[in-house]
Amino acid sequence: MKTIAATAALIAAVPLAVLGAAPAHAGADREVIRHGSCSASTDWKIKAKADDGRIEVESEVDSNRSGQTWHWVLRHDGNLVDRGRSMTAGRSGSFDVERKARNSAGADAFTFRAVNRVSGEVCVARVRF
Repeated sequence: MKTIAATAALIAAVPLAVLGAAPAHAGADREVIRHGSCSASTDWKIKAKADDGRIEVESEVDSNRSGQTWHWVLRHDGNLVDRGRSMTAGRSGSFDVERKARNSAGADAFTFRAVNRVSGEVCVARVRF
């Protein structure tokens, strides 16, 4: 009888152990999204999420006008990650930049700055992860 009770207790405990591990894994899927307006009518969005021990940062500029050239810079904790030039495209008149950065100790701060040199409009997007 004691063997049956011990086996039943063990069988009942296994699902609880598995369920207890799920929330720790769910935290790894966390992402932070911020959005706002640029200095004129354009909007920006920036997203950061964990990706294989690194942080994936995706920035989007949406002007609703195709064919605009924007010069941009992405910084991580003040240090240059990348810079470039992108053109808005498609019906949405937007572009996006996606890069991966190392995950440093503590909070990671990302700044994406884009400038349309023709119109003078400036977008500054910030996210902490």
